[in-house]
Amino acid sequence: MREETLKITDGKYHLHGFTLKGRESELEKRILEYLQSQERIGRTVKTLKHKRIALKVYYNWSEERGLTNPEETTQNEIEGYQRYLRKYRNQVTRERIGIRTSNSWLCTLRSYYLYLERKGYIRRSPCLEMKLPRKGRRIPRNVLSVEEVESILSVPDWRTSLGIRNRAILELFYSTGIRLFELKRLEIGDIDFSKKRIFVREGKGKKDRVIPISKRALYWLEKYLEEVRLGHVKGSGNYGLFLSCRGTVLQSTCLIGIVREALEKAGVEKKGATHMFRHTTATLMLENGADIRYVQEMLGHKDLNSTQIYTHVAIRKLKEVYESTHPSAGHGERHLRKANINSTESDTS
Repeated sequence: MREETLKITDGKYHLHGFTLKGRESELEKRILEYLQSQERIGRTVKTLKHKRIALKVYYNWSEERGLTNPEETTQNEIEGYQRYLRKYRNQVTRERIGIRTSNSWLCTLRSYYLYLERKGYIRRSPCLEMKLPRKGRRIPRNVLSVEEVESILSVPDWRTSLGIRNRAILELFYSTGIRLFELKRLEIGDIDFSKKRIFVREGKGKKDRVIPISKRALYWLEKYLEEVRLGHVKGSGNYGLFLSCRGTVLQSTCLIGIVREALEKAGVEKKGATHMFRHTTATLMLENGADIRYVQEMLGHKDLNSTQIYTHVAIRKLKEVYESTHPSAGHGERHLRKANINSTESDTS
């Protein structure tokens, strides 16, 4: 049984850490029913968690206003909730949530009310006319140079077991542009040394894909598997690729810590961690002439627009090259000055 399954203890309902009070209002029951339906159709743990957070915020807002029955909610209430989210602050960081987070929560709310409409609990969803604010695509600014990458990769001490493991991790992030959660879930059998590729199982959107991997990354992976991993294995049946000294699969926080430590020791002050390698891989490939469709496939982007944000970074590099090499750009300034001088002399003669 998956850990997200609904649990009932002491008259309270628990789902993914979402504890509702035992009064069993219509709002409580329908939210839990919706979350269970999402679990049954195979939503990922990550998606379920996001939906739970989104609906918990909405639940708290509704309860404060006495809106305990979904049928009572009108379009006006939904618009009021949208205004509330524009000022909502993260309960941990105390910073205002961004448009992406707000839109994600509102999409969950719309999905929830459409579910209630389909089930016949309400006549009409109050979210049908809801309009989401447009979100701009953020251009990555934390792209590393090749020199910075090499400096980061050289940080781990290859004379130690942890150094070999950490070097293999960094090489894999850089070589493949893989996502953090995808790397965390890799198993030994997902590495194909003969064909120089790795198999990503159920990446974002629960889609599988194959990614090519460099010879250098394979070298460090092979070194890690032969000299380090076996010494970390405790018991049998553990096929996770990267293990801690205790024999457990390395978790996201540990992987992020490894990358941040390498960044700090390399003297790289750019913000970011594991995703920085993903930005860098995509940008450098495009700068070196890779077809954007291949980069899209490698990164596992469903939408080509997600990949195109990296072309803006590559274009900045192209502009630098252009201005330093094209006669009518940077190199043509002296001709422009000469033309201005000649023009001035002509006017005065």
